[in-house]
Amino acid sequence: MKPRFDAYFLTFREANRLLVGRGEVRINLDLGKTKRTLTVIAEEDRVIFPDGSEVEKKILGKIAKDENNIYFVKDGGIFKAAIAKEGFYKLVPTIPPTIEINGIRMHRTKEVTPLEDTLSKINTVKPKEGEMLLDTCMGLGYTAIESAKRGAYVMTIEKDPNVLELAKLNPWSWELFHSQNIQVIHGDAFDVVKRFRDETFDVIIHDPPRFSLAGHLYSEEFYRELFRVLKKGGRLFHYVGNPGKKYRRKDLQRGVMERLRKVGFKNVKRVEEALGLVAKKV
Repeated sequence: MKPRFDAYFLTFREANRLLVGRGEVRINLDLGKTKRTLTVIAEEDRVIFPDGSEVEKKILGKIAKDENNIYFVKDGGIFKAAIAKEGFYKLVPTIPPTIEINGIRMHRTKEVTPLEDTLSKINTVKPKEGEMLLDTCMGLGYTAIESAKRGAYVMTIEKDPNVLELAKLNPWSWELFHSQNIQVIHGDAFDVVKRFRDETFDVIIHDPPRFSLAGHLYSEEFYRELFRVLKKGGRLFHYVGNPGKKYRRKDLQRGVMERLRKVGFKNVKRVEEALGLVAKKV
């Protein structure tokens, strides 16, 4: 099934192209998710999209100078891909996009793309065809999507309705809601995991928000539940990062490793390139 999107997406890149164009301009309007191009009519003072929506060039001029936001054209209007509700959420025009929540980005974006960041995590546990995989913190769903592409059946959990809303808008998250190999669960992973049967999953990818925002997802109680639902021989990847290590000599990873071992995980090791830990249930 080919992705179809009900909005036209603009970043500073597309806005600049449309500003200099004249007449018919062929341009991609799904943030590069597909290679499909559409025809936009560029007139002297406005551009006209395939559905007849019009955007004045003075507005495009503002978008062309904004390298920190994504915009979209829908139902004749132009909107910023952002939500101001219980905080400020927005899609960031990296390729593919990431989400920024109150100034904190969900993916690493320095020296790597969000997709490369995702793959570095997945490759630590290498999901296989037919395996059951738990993705504890969905975000934009790139982990779930890439794992499903490898043939795993993925159950992915997301607590925040604002993140879910932006995922539904983001073209790069399309497969989340259209793949037969992905089930999206709305809830807090701390509570949802308790509903799964013992030894349900072959692989767990645990990529939680930073400790200061979701300390319960770094707790011994939660790790005990992850151990319970993982099959014998199963693999765990836990993104931790190293907040504070550089300046305060604080090693959050060491505490996480100790708690994982305490609940029964073996072969707990650091994976520096993914800023996380791997462990097994034997």
